[in-house]
Amino acid sequence: MRQWRDLPVRNQPLAVEYAPFEVRCSKCGLRTEKLPWADKWQRITNALALAIATLARELSWSKAAEHYGVDWKTVASAVKRAVARGLKLRRWKPLHMIGIDEVSRAKGQRYLTLVYDLERRRLVWIGEDRGTETMKVFFAWLGWRRGRSIKVVCCDMWAVFIDAVRERLSHAQIVFDRFHVVQHLSRAVDDVRRETWRKLNGPERSAFKATRWLWLKNPWNLRDDESRRLSALCRKNTPIVRAYYLKEAFQRFWDYLYEGWAAPYLQWWLRWASRSRLAPFVRFARMIRNHLDGILAWTKLRVANGALEGMNNKVKVVSHRAFGYRTVETYITAIWHACGDLPLA
Repeated sequence: MRQWRDLPVRNQPLAVEYAPFEVRCSKCGLRTEKLPWADKWQRITNALALAIATLARELSWSKAAEHYGVDWKTVASAVKRAVARGLKLRRWKPLHMIGIDEVSRAKGQRYLTLVYDLERRRLVWIGEDRGTETMKVFFAWLGWRRGRSIKVVCCDMWAVFIDAVRERLSHAQIVFDRFHVVQHLSRAVDDVRRETWRKLNGPERSAFKATRWLWLKNPWNLRDDESRRLSALCRKNTPIVRAYYLKEAFQRFWDYLYEGWAAPYLQWWLRWASRSRLAPFVRFARMIRNHLDGILAWTKLRVANGALEGMNNKVKVVSHRAFGYRTVETYITAIWHACGDLPLA
């Protein structure tokens, strides 16, 4: 006689008891009858497992275990089975535009690689780390049949992603994510601000204090008092003022609709930045010049990883509400369950 825990009835615990039939075969060995209410090796019914998996999408696994009065391992087993079933049942459509990005999973430069369907806003694949081996595993999983329909790949300027895409998807156009390009630009402005701050003293230093976000914000996002303060600071001949004008000039590039107009403007800006005598902007200009094709492709395709960045935030929430996971396999399972939009049944 065996027992399976079922969904409670009016807060009263319920269990199913049954003695499964067993058959000993001379070729196959001992075989046990398949049960309609529970999977093999499962100690809870499928109904309870589905209820646990549904609640675990919104709450931490510990909270879901507490709600149904089971232990954490039971919840983990129910979620893993639900994810495995969902990955088999999900329907595939041809991939045309994908985004590739990494998300930090722990301290010490440990990452996960996420691949996202930008057209349908759907998670496609998750891999451990962000190195060459990770990309080999992804393309082995993708296969040439799925890969031949991909026309656009949006990613950051991480060399591993670029080399892998150019090798395995040579027909696809690489577009560098606007968010990451602007992130590098903002970092250059902030580096100049810090250098300027270290050189100032006396009343100039006090006037310059707490101005980091003044230089990084878009002008239309500034409050009236912030705009007035920024105008006063821009009257001074300091390196940060040149950096600010360089930043605002570069941002105009994103408004161009034709590569024929965008390319000369960007070349003009690169010459200006290279002669600016600001080391962070010289480095930024060199990086842009080395990845010019993927940046100019923005004018034609208007593709960005904004949806994938939103997915990264959801992934971080999954980790935070559980206060982290001990193993990367469990973390990947939790991400698929909460963010993969997988069918539960």
